[in-house]
Amino acid sequence: MARRDPLANTPELIRRIYSYVAYRVGDGPDAEDVTSEVFERALRYRKSYDPSRGEPVAWLIGIARRCIDDAMMKPRAESREQPDVTSSEDLEADALQRLTVAAAVDGLDERSRDLVALRYGADLSARQIGEILGLKTNAVEVALHRTLARLRPELEETPPTAAGPASSLPPASEQSEKASGWA
Repeated sequence: MARRDPLANTPELIRRIYSYVAYRVGDGPDAEDVTSEVFERALRYRKSYDPSRGEPVAWLIGIARRCIDDAMMKPRAESREQPDVTSSEDLEADALQRLTVAAAVDGLDERSRDLVALRYGADLSARQIGEILGLKTNAVEVALHRTLARLRPELEETPPTAAGPASSLPPASEQSEKASGWA
């Protein structure tokens, strides 16, 4: 049996892993550092990838979860200042929405934050999340639905923008249909 290269579609994998990590540790340099660590480990342990145990993205998410745990244990050396950005009229609203989403997600328990990051950060299906977490697809859908129900009141108070994690959260009606199996 020929072994498949788990890093064959690297640009797509980097995007999905970075998005997952950004949901967990925040957007920016910290997420970039953790994502780099994930791919460094993946390159180092590439031969350990077993295609019979799941897709490459699931393997990388497993590595990312360990890297995030490692990063959370390290004390932060210093706060990093963001470079000055030329502002537009929407910059304030976008920043406010990102902060609102981050605060709402941070208010969730660890499992719920992980579910949101896997679904909307890594863009994984409920089936893929179930494989990673050892849960049935329906259990993942129900857990996501309940998590979004807890987030929705806080997020609906903020006007939507075109950018940021909140824009990737589906409307309540769409999520209800998905969770009930009608979509």
